[in-house]
Amino acid sequence: MVGLEHYLTVAAALFVIGIFGIFLNRKNIIIILMSIELMLLSVNINLIAFSHFLNDLVGQVFTMFVLTVAAAEAAIGLAILVCFFRNRGTIDVEDVNVMKG
Repeated sequence: MVGLEHYLTVAAALFVIGIFGIFLNRKNIIIILMSIELMLLSVNINLIAFSHFLNDLVGQVFTMFVLTVAAAEAAIGLAILVCFFRNRGTIDVEDVNVMKG
């Protein structure tokens, strides 16, 4: 039987993979955004697991709000990347410093 510990282990593994994706790959902005999404999904797994464990729907409702914010963040992030690519011709993270000032 799958218990709470299994869900927490999977969520912790996904969160660690997301952190490694951010810190080990600082060149590609798409992978950084995907790593942030992975971290948000691991938090959602925790919310749903604890919600089911405590027989309370608040965690599941809050998960829907987090998913909505994550979808908006992905859409806005990709729109910013498209505009940046049209202006600069590249989406390298190192070139983002040009936007200062």
